[in-house]
Amino acid sequence: MTTSDEKRALIARALDVLHIERLVLAVHDASFPGTAGEDLGRGSPYSYGGRAFLRFAAALGFTGVQLGPQGRTSPVNPSPYDGTLFAKSPLSVALGPLAHEDRWQGLLPAEALAQAVRGRPANADHRVDPTYVRGAQEGALRAAHAAFARGGERWATLQRDFARFTSAEGEWLESDSLFEALAAHHGTLDWERWTSPGAPIQDADLWSPARGREEAAKQRRSEIARTHAHAMAFAAFCQFLVHTQHAQLRTELAQLRLALYGDLQVGVSHRDLWRNQRLFLANYRMGAPPSRTNPAGQPWAYPVLDPHGYAIHAAGGPVDQPGLGFVRARLDKMLDEFDGLRIDHPHGLVCPWVYRTDDPDPLHAVQRGARLFSSPDLPDHPQLAPFSLVARSDLAPDPLHARYRDDWVRRLTDEQIDRYGMLFDVLVGSVRAHGGDTTDIACEVLSTCPFPLAAVLARHGIGRFRVTQKADPDDTQDPYRTERAAPVDWVMLGTHDTPPIWRVVEEWQNAGRRSAWARYLAERLEPDPVQRPGRAERLAKDPLQFKQALCADLFVGPARNVSIFFADLLGMKDIYNRPGEVHPENWTLRIPPDYVQLYRTRCAAGEAFDLAGALALALRARATPTQPRHAELIAALDSRE
Repeated sequence: MTTSDEKRALIARALDVLHIERLVLAVHDASFPGTAGEDLGRGSPYSYGGRAFLRFAAALGFTGVQLGPQGRTSPVNPSPYDGTLFAKSPLSVALGPLAHEDRWQGLLPAEALAQAVRGRPANADHRVDPTYVRGAQEGALRAAHAAFARGGERWATLQRDFARFTSAEGEWLESDSLFEALAAHHGTLDWERWTSPGAPIQDADLWSPARGREEAAKQRRSEIARTHAHAMAFAAFCQFLVHTQHAQLRTELAQLRLALYGDLQVGVSHRDLWRNQRLFLANYRMGAPPSRTNPAGQPWAYPVLDPHGYAIHAAGGPVDQPGLGFVRARLDKMLDEFDGLRIDHPHGLVCPWVYRTDDPDPLHAVQRGARLFSSPDLPDHPQLAPFSLVARSDLAPDPLHARYRDDWVRRLTDEQIDRYGMLFDVLVGSVRAHGGDTTDIACEVLSTCPFPLAAVLARHGIGRFRVTQKADPDDTQDPYRTERAAPVDWVMLGTHDTPPIWRVVEEWQNAGRRSAWARYLAERLEPDPVQRPGRAERLAKDPLQFKQALCADLFVGPARNVSIFFADLLGMKDIYNRPGEVHPENWTLRIPPDYVQLYRTRCAAGEAFDLAGALALALRARATPTQPRHAELIAALDSRE
């Protein structure tokens, strides 16, 4: 029987032969499994169960882990992509270590942890119950804070660490803690309803006061800090815990040789907008345009960064204005905490699709939106003309050409690409300043890739996503097919926004689509053209061979980066998220605690992502009919135990 280290070395050797440089497992915080005695019903990468799962991923041969956005979310909107940009969610604080690890000195009373665990719902191992988890987690954290606030020699080291943290993170931490206090004071997280008739200044404007009201805002912030000191201290304490646990995790992952990737979400939370109102356009919001995979578009309602705040039109290059400082501060914080970044909807940094807020129907508005920097003369968007980086002669000549299409912009000069790419230049510069390079950036470009975005990515040599389940196997030009990828691209069966591949395969079978996919996979995996028709026929008839071929397709190139979503790895069929749909189960799916045995059983039955088997199949595809290669490595992968 081979050891875990030997298995990992075997996988690493196969990846090297196949020129795969990164094999990354994608999983969001809430989905991590827990262990008995610590789990309230929501996962955390910092928990005992979460850390055990990461060791499992390392032993399988993964080289990195991709987390989702980690910000605070509201009770009415659990999407991590609508969370805060600087503050992390206190729901990710792992309670078990607070009660049992020496570093924390029993900060969380054991009975408080036991009480929180006892009340968890029956289905807590499978789905997160947000209502229960929020209440139970807050109760436990308040018990820990009460002990911490009492002070004493027992907590002296933690007190010093806390003081260093609050000093280092003071700017964003102050506003986040103040927001928590004001939300409790006003009884709502919606700061637009924080009104106090007759007051010198409204709490909604404390970080963006009108001219002449700056001193009143400063005095009001000081007043809140005095009268709500306990609430602010608790908020800062929670951030101290989760950030400290994150730093500990990075140390552990480095020992496991696992890179940690963060998720640079395109959206800005309502809470972050409160502090940064002046950085964003007042009359526009960002959304997703109509596309092949989303014909109706999506009105995300995300704030749009005002181009005046980062001098996109400035002669002689960018000026360090507030908007640029905001972007840099966000990037620097993330790159202090992660080894690389997934860029969520990168068009938002290059050529955002925006829509008017004065239309009472957001869906109608987003369908009639426009590109922020590519709309020089649209009669329904005259406010965008000053921001345009192109002239009418640079656009599609047909007046009926859809403005959301990739070829709306037809040509660009180097200077125009420079201006479109200003925020990407900041991104790349920040990555390099933190010791990385462009290979540490993964861009979630899906079915639409506007020409300005393609030009900016090409200039930096940054790859895009190829989500294979979205491909049309009969269309050789389909952008999702793996043979269309470039070496810098990332390929994957699915993402958090797609159904798990095991459900998709069943749908293909029911819809009669498996034969077309079998022909495509035979072309990718059968090196002998004479044998391909027979191979396609066998794949169409044998569901186990077909599924393994789908997995192997990711490894036969030319893309050198592979990402696997946790549900696809483990053979799960439940949906994690239904994009564009408000559904009570969105963002709640969890990895079951018996995942190790479950994975082994499903792999044996061909119902999970058998990594070794997929690599062996990919290696066979690299052979020629008369000269098989890497026979010893293939045999070792086939015979693994």
